[in-house]
Amino acid sequence: MATTETLAIEVAFALPGRQKIVALQVPAGTTAQQAVVLSGLAAEFAEIDLADLKLGIFSKAVKPDSVLRAHDRVEIYRPLQADPKAVRRQRAEAGKGMKKGGD
Repeated sequence: MATTETLAIEVAFALPGRQKIVALQVPAGTTAQQAVVLSGLAAEFAEIDLADLKLGIFSKAVKPDSVLRAHDRVEIYRPLQADPKAVRRQRAEAGKGMKKGGD
């Protein structure tokens, strides 16, 4: 009798006021995108767009077709509200008019 190897993984999604982590047992060979679908989080959070997923495993960006390993945590990323580079540039521009030392 053949046994199918399964992996224990987690799928996580967070909003500013709410987060959810779903623990799953998935077959070996499961991709990050498949894990998101299996988690059911897309049905619970309207913000998740399965057609345009930005995913990571332990804070490292991965492609949706990345094959998972045991104990991976798939993280579903939301779009940025503001571009960090643009915000830094705006702060730098605002600071140019200020003198050092409070003079």
